[in-house]
Amino acid sequence: MKFLKHFLFLIFGFVSVSMASSEVKDGLDVGNGWLLKGDIRAGWLEYDYSNPAPSDPSINNSHTDSQGFYVIPKISILSPKYNNTYIKATIAGATDFGLNEHKDESRNFVFDGTDNESYIILQELYLSYENDEHKLLIGREEVITPMIDTDDWYMFANSFELAYYKNNSLEDTTFYAMYFHKMSGVWDSSANGTEFHSMSDTSFVAQEDKDNANDSGVVAFAFEYNDEKNHNLKVWEYYAPDLYNTFFMQYDWTDKLVSFKYDVGFQLINFKEVGKLKDNDFTHIDYSIYSAKFDIKFDNGFDIATGIAKYTNGEGQGATLGAWGAYPYFANGMIFHFFEAGSLQNALSTKVQFGFDLEKIGVNNTWMGYRHTEFDLDSDYSFAKDNNGNNDLTKSQSKMKLDGIRITYSDDKGIYFTGTYEHVNLDAEPSTYSLRLIGGYKF
Repeated sequence: MKFLKHFLFLIFGFVSVSMASSEVKDGLDVGNGWLLKGDIRAGWLEYDYSNPAPSDPSINNSHTDSQGFYVIPKISILSPKYNNTYIKATIAGATDFGLNEHKDESRNFVFDGTDNESYIILQELYLSYENDEHKLLIGREEVITPMIDTDDWYMFANSFELAYYKNNSLEDTTFYAMYFHKMSGVWDSSANGTEFHSMSDTSFVAQEDKDNANDSGVVAFAFEYNDEKNHNLKVWEYYAPDLYNTFFMQYDWTDKLVSFKYDVGFQLINFKEVGKLKDNDFTHIDYSIYSAKFDIKFDNGFDIATGIAKYTNGEGQGATLGAWGAYPYFANGMIFHFFEAGSLQNALSTKVQFGFDLEKIGVNNTWMGYRHTEFDLDSDYSFAKDNNGNNDLTKSQSKMKLDGIRITYSDDKGIYFTGTYEHVNLDAEPSTYSLRLIGGYKF
């Protein structure tokens, strides 16, 4: 059975690569306006926590050294529009062709951690109506919003069963009304991400809270304004019954001076428990993140990105940060951030990044950058773990430093690559590093 599964993936991958060799930029017309599109992706992932299997619960939150090579083929078919209505279907999968050691895959988040098996999933299947002012969609889709996101810079994108309406009849203004029912995606789901599970089940809250939420989804409403000159405002409200409410607001002022463009941004995110979760004493979610950024991109190819974020003195970071694929925060590391420290309650994070567009020296479509991120942790809340996985009050944490290097390549033929290395120094823990090499071809 395992041989058959790997054989099917070889055929799946061969079809994808064969189609990619046609160098069709926007997909392959297969007749009568039907379009075939795809993505063949491969990657090497390596995480070193100084904690080989079987893991020691007192080292780096029990995170185990992990590594592996994976291939992610994806094929989509898109119908022509008929009276502004069209359909799309996407089949995607993940496999290692049996090359990886299962004991080394516990934190790679490509397979489901309980079986470490290759899989195929119907990732998208939706019906949509769309014209210049209105869009209505129902089904499964990879969708991007500030706090629920496809998160497609990693190995396998998240997808959602949802329905939504989008209106942009007013100039520079867009309104959204959305309902998220289920999601898939191993990296950002706390359920089996190789399948679709309810939004409450895939959240990061405790199992008792998931059971109380009774497979509920998330309702979202939004307003966005963008004059394509200087002003960009986003206001989003997400309500997960019997779990928590998320309010997101971000304003950016962008402009260009003689030799550079700049972006000044401000952001507020608030998480607040509601319903049955609010009424119990097991989990508490009630905090905000206040953030600011200042980014500059020079005409000579250099760029600078800075960010600062303050986490208020409330609980719930571990149950909310990164849930459902959202990483809009201004002061994160390139790979590590939320779940390495004992707690981000009352923390302050800062980021500075320096980058360069290598096209300025003749290397086209390539960017390279270095990022330093620091988390000033509150030692009253952040601790390393003891041998039982509980807070060790003799090992408080006040600082986490992250240093990352990234190189990216993407051209108009669909070829892309991202290589990232990041090193972490965290109080009361041995140092950590990660290496991700991920590339592919989109057509």
